[in-house]
Amino acid sequence: MNRMLSSLMLAGLMALSSAGIAAQDEGAPWGRAAAQNGDYTPQRVVYDVAVDSVGAMESVLDRVSYLNNLYQADPFESSIVVVLHGGEIPFFAVENMARHGELMRRAQSLTVAGPIEFRMCTVAARAHGFEPADIHGFVTMVPMADGEIIKLQREDDYAYMR
Repeated sequence: MNRMLSSLMLAGLMALSSAGIAAQDEGAPWGRAAAQNGDYTPQRVVYDVAVDSVGAMESVLDRVSYLNNLYQADPFESSIVVVLHGGEIPFFAVENMARHGELMRRAQSLTVAGPIEFRMCTVAARAHGFEPADIHGFVTMVPMADGEIIKLQREDDYAYMR
């Protein structure tokens, strides 16, 4: 009997609290999210990038830039490495500067303004028809993206981001 009474009381309380919430804001029955402020300690981060559109690459640059700002562009405590190995490779080709100049100027400026660097997979670049000399000079060519990401994670203690 006590168990049944407890269950009924609990159900009643839940119904009352649900009704109260619904009465407050029918469009947001669970209330509204609250923003949490906080500081992030600068870290070493590797971004694994394989995107196929300018918009997607701009989004990566937005995220990298924002994280760098949160880390206050601290070159002693933070490092952000962007490893390129997908459809974005042609954006970084010198021959495509006229088409992707604005995107490239933005990417290059990130390497000047903080502890951000771009590394590109030589194997993937060749699959796109590019040799290291075909890629803008602010990019470092590495033998293989997967190997570079594994090295950064295992040997250099970088956090992984996709």
